[in-house]
Amino acid sequence: MEKKQVQRWKPIWDKYKFVVLVAAAGIVLLLWPSSAEKTDQTSGTAAAAETDETSLQDTEKRMEAILSHIHGVGQLELMLTLDKSAASQYVQDTELTYSGQTQAPEEYQRSSETVVLSQGSGQEGLVLEESVYPIYRGALVVCEGGGNAEVRLAVTAAVAALTGLSSDRITVATWQE
Repeated sequence: MEKKQVQRWKPIWDKYKFVVLVAAAGIVLLLWPSSAEKTDQTSGTAAAAETDETSLQDTEKRMEAILSHIHGVGQLELMLTLDKSAASQYVQDTELTYSGQTQAPEEYQRSSETVVLSQGSGQEGLVLEESVYPIYRGALVVCEGGGNAEVRLAVTAAVAALTGLSSDRITVATWQE
């Protein structure tokens, strides 16, 4: 009796086994616990502020290392101030609904939500191709060679090239010993 039942189900299993396996894998992935989502939601704003600060400090350190190699600069410290920090713009799925005639609608309603991609154990917003980079407000460089006009000109030109600041927003001062 058992053999007849197995033979009856074997052709159906052979035909649909991949569909069943894919569906089972999908169900397992949907039920898989994800603790990263909760962490991302609670610390999103704080993490963004920390990332901006860390990114600015990293940029300052890298620029200090580069600027210190300019002839005559000597020891230096650099401070950058931001007008606008870096940001990522996320793809939005926007839906517009209205009531009334198409040419003269009576009431509009717009809803928008961020498109989310699931990656591994977390979720990320889908970033547009272009990101908004930080906009610098000013730069202060204090260096041992700051009293020399050639050094001031070289440092000002280098900082302007790296940050996009105009020379009137860059100050080079002499290091006090």
